[in-house]
Amino acid sequence: MKFTIAAALATSICLMVSDGAMAQTTLRVAHALSPSEPIHAAVTRFAEKVTERSDGRLRIQVFPSEQLGINREIYEQVRQGAPIIQVADPGFMADYVPDFGVMNGPYLLDDTADFQRILDSEWYEGLKAKAEEAGFRPLAFNYFFGNRHMLGAKPFRTPADLHGVTMRIAPNPIWVETFAALDARGTPLPWSEVYSALSQNVVEAVEAPMGSIVGARLTEQRQTLSMTRHFSAYLGLVMNERTFDGLDPDLQQILVEEAEAAGRMMTETTIANDEKLIEDLRQSGVEIIDDVDIDAFRQATAKVYEAFPDWSPGIYEEVRKVLSH
Repeated sequence: MKFTIAAALATSICLMVSDGAMAQTTLRVAHALSPSEPIHAAVTRFAEKVTERSDGRLRIQVFPSEQLGINREIYEQVRQGAPIIQVADPGFMADYVPDFGVMNGPYLLDDTADFQRILDSEWYEGLKAKAEEAGFRPLAFNYFFGNRHMLGAKPFRTPADLHGVTMRIAPNPIWVETFAALDARGTPLPWSEVYSALSQNVVEAVEAPMGSIVGARLTEQRQTLSMTRHFSAYLGLVMNERTFDGLDPDLQQILVEEAEAAGRMMTETTIANDEKLIEDLRQSGVEIIDDVDIDAFRQATAKVYEAFPDWSPGIYEEVRKVLSH
């Protein structure tokens, strides 16, 4: 069921306890992925801990699998004031704050320590301030979702192997530019449509983190997994700035602390799970392509960082400076 902005506001903003006790506020967490994925476990823990620590004054309901709408709809609902916490991707946030896009750039990061350096930097504090001006309050952005790889009917060892391949990509500009640089035919589709798109040959291949590939059972449709790690995927939790400001200070603190704690939990889980998932797929008959020419992919996608005139001048160099410390 899809929810309109008006419906979300009408049904979720504040629930008053009828016996005269303190007010209860209910927020909804929205994400696009299945309940079997690590992000769902992480936000479920977040919801439980927030309710527990707030003594029920703040309750969180979790809606997976695009139950509240597709990603783009939910971002707009959040921006306009709906009491929803969106599981956010830097690429989608770039639609509202362009500088977020660099965080999703190809081959930017080597490991999770690199991303934590970004989150601890003055540069990121400035980025958060821009998000708040656009109507969003980032609660945390430390949810490591895994390195993204390519699943298809053949190996993708070099950029040349992607020539003309119809690849399902996330519907945001950094993906579009990256796969254009690789000479693939990037095809934006909602995640909920990927399995059927593969089964009907609407797309030939898909790129995603390991957890998503396994959680959506995509290897039932394609059995060759190329370990390209072209993006390091991180997610965050964002909500409406005015809604956040309207909460009591102690509830604000609980939200931020538990959002960050859930992110740390998910990062640990993702790192531990990915190696096991790869081995499980190998044992199940999926062909794992380890000899990918990463340097060739990095060189082919370097020009992506020059394709976004809306980014602040020198932003890529500034982020690289943060990562070098």
